Amino acid sequence: MLEEKILQDYKEAMKARDSVKTSLLSCLRAEFINAALAKKKDKLDDSDCLAVIKKQVKQHQDSIDQFQKGGRMDLVEKEARELVVLKSYLPAELPEEEIKKVIEEAIIATAASDPKDMGKVMKEVNAKIAGRADGKLISDLVKQRLSGQSPL
Repeated sequence: MLEEKILQDYKEAMKARDSVKTSLLSCLRAEFINAALAKKKDKLDDSDCLAVIKKQVKQHQDSIDQFQKGGRMDLVEKEARELVVLKSYLPAELPEEEIKKVIEEAIIATAASDPKDMGKVMKEVNAKIAGRADGKLISDLVKQRLSGQSPL
């Protein structure tokens, strides 16, 4: 289970005196506890853990953008190191060509023809890809395809 792996990695990071990884995993474990309390569960299953990690990844990406705008390169570097650690717990992302194939199949299955059908296509694509690709990338590719800007 992912939660146990993170606990194990946390212990190893503490022994190795890796302060960045230790603090990150400590915060991540706290987020797991908060999510478990919110769902009224003792432990989270892997899909819930992945949702928490994805949320943290998004927060780190937003922080990096904000710190770059503010010229705080020291904080950008710290957030980027933490982002690498977080992404190591996520499943490998699909290549763009694979995503385009899934989008094409979803468009055929839903008989979508214009941007108004984007919701139906996104629902179908997200069901098939199940978190193995960035939502913004998927959205952009579907939007391009349905508006006729770029054939897949």
